[in-house]
Amino acid sequence: MRAARRPRRHVLRLPALLGVALLLLTGCAAGASEGKPNPHAWMSPRAAQRYTDSIAEALAELTPEHAEEFRENARRYQEQLEQVQTEVRDIVAALPADHRVLLTCEGAFSYLARDTGLTEHYLWPVNSDDQGTAQQIRSAIDTVRQRGVPAVFCESTVSDRTMRQVVDATEARYGGTLYVDSLSEEGGPAPTFLDLLRHDARTITAGLSGDQGGEGS
Repeated sequence: MRAARRPRRHVLRLPALLGVALLLLTGCAAGASEGKPNPHAWMSPRAAQRYTDSIAEALAELTPEHAEEFRENARRYQEQLEQVQTEVRDIVAALPADHRVLLTCEGAFSYLARDTGLTEHYLWPVNSDDQGTAQQIRSAIDTVRQRGVPAVFCESTVSDRTMRQVVDATEARYGGTLYVDSLSEEGGPAPTFLDLLRHDARTITAGLSGDQGGEGS
């Protein structure tokens, strides 16, 4: 019996990074990833605007009859991204300058930190098997103590167990869960990309300002 032929699917190779200057992973926490590009550029609303252009143009090339619709939708989404960029910057700007130190599990916030004036530190550069080592934990503990970091954070896609060790060894508290590589369920704190950016900015600011209304402890 002849197997049914599967329908052909178009696979778009998007020039998504076109026009986006990638930051490099640096510092002792980068380890073997030292000097490699940080892949988390979408955490910058400005970079996301460029991604939107690339996606719209790729779709327009694939189905030219809908090109103007794709471009108009892209323009509207870019306006929303611009608004979120302003919101996120203003939220973080409420923090005192000496509290703008962000310590997370993964080094996923370099672009957001650059855009908002935060200084980023992390346990490991990218999620991998080599994470949560004794050296990484000791380095994070030293950072908290030396910089007086009031709160630390972890991402939704990894266990916060390692960061909780940093909390137990210092006076920092756990500031909450951040979203980077995934969204929450509908009705959760980050069901869309725009909600993700807002949630992360608010969670970071609440934690670093000592707002006990957050999820941390």
